[in-house]
Amino acid sequence: MSKIGTYVQETTNELVNKVTWPTWQELQGSAIVVMVASTIIGLIVWGMDMGFSWIMEKAYQMVS
Repeated sequence: MSKIGTYVQETTNELVNKVTWPTWQELQGSAIVVMVASTIIGLIVWGMDMGFSWIMEKAYQMVS
């Protein structure tokens, strides 16, 4: 049981004294970067999906 208490104390100490938390401006900047990157990747995946869908439609039309 003392191992659990030691673990909780060490974890709390690390989170309070050793972790460098970002400032509000850094957090907002990072969130914007993530949103922009997610949007770009989503658009790329959507474009690839539309392209492959078009290719498959043409291939199926040629076969049938």
